Amino acid sequence: MTLAQATEAAWQRAVQSREAESQRRRARAEQTAAASLWAASPAMELNHINDRAHSNAGRRETEVGFVWPLWLPGQRDARTAAADAELKLADIGTEAARLRVAGQVREAAWRLSATQAEVESVAAQRQYLQRLAGDVQRRVQTGDLARSDALGARAELLEAQALQNEIDQRLQALRAQWRTLTGLDAMPDLPAPTTSRAPEDLAASAEHPELRLAVQAVERARKRVDVVSASRRDPPEVTLRYREEAPGMGESTQRGIGIGFRIPFGTDGRNTPLQAAAFGDLDVAETTEQRLRERQEADVRVARSALQSAVQQLDGTRSRASLLRERAQLIDKSFQAGESSLPELLRAANAAALADAALARQQAALGLAQAQLQQALGLFP
Repeated sequence: MTLAQATEAAWQRAVQSREAESQRRRARAEQTAAASLWAASPAMELNHINDRAHSNAGRRETEVGFVWPLWLPGQRDARTAAADAELKLADIGTEAARLRVAGQVREAAWRLSATQAEVESVAAQRQYLQRLAGDVQRRVQTGDLARSDALGARAELLEAQALQNEIDQRLQALRAQWRTLTGLDAMPDLPAPTTSRAPEDLAASAEHPELRLAVQAVERARKRVDVVSASRRDPPEVTLRYREEAPGMGESTQRGIGIGFRIPFGTDGRNTPLQAAAFGDLDVAETTEQRLRERQEADVRVARSALQSAVQQLDGTRSRASLLRERAQLIDKSFQAGESSLPELLRAANAAALADAALARQQAALGLAQAQLQQALGLFP
């Protein structure tokens, strides 16, 4: 399983995917409304009057009318453009949300990998101490070593077992978090951290989705300003009426068809709040875009610096671990020959084990730093 597949599994479970789909449906509904022939839903009017409760002379009036709201000049085009901008914003928002989920998956995967490596290191140290404790016990029985040496070796073994249990619990907790995030039990195959590629060689292949989202939010706000400017009054209405009147008293029924036209006036009381809200949203969107550009540049600089630091720390940690392992091996041979004491060997073995664990953590830290730089650059797994 690749990291991209794990990201896709997490996306299918994420709340953000449902939010993105809901936003996309709303945008399509706006497009449908903007494509309508009418500015609002048509209506029907029905009026009926009779004199049954009074003179009961047979007089009655019936009127049926149909009302169609009309688009103002330029209003329909403005709403269509705003709906298109809303749909594009939804699409870019989906990509940005997927990138945020990818960041969560990357961090969870590398932290789990670091803990797994630490578990393996501690397990190897426990196995070594177990063999050493058995060897010491045999030498105590033959009289080569004192009983205090056996007690010391046994104590170190118990401490290593306790440490392994503690790290195992951390590993189980991280695996539970991984299952909650992705719904998967298996871990992805993570790329091996490498120091051969300089941080400057990593570059974004396209503009960051979060920045594209902010740019599109500004465009959406501008289109909404255009809608408000093109809708300075409520839509005019054209009405088609059919009227039938029976005067009563034996007179003939009269029928007629009429056409009406209603034009609302635009007032400051109606338009000023709408314009203030639209321009306020535009100002907020433009400010958000500017601040996001600054934050993205800072995030990339910090991520590059962290990656360079991780590379340097890994080189130092690897050299130190190699030296301490070699020292522990030499002291182990010296102990077997009876030239070194057990406490000296235990201290050397413990230092080597700690260095190995630190190396495992630092290798995972380098992988995480590379993933965080890719995240800052807007690159998907």
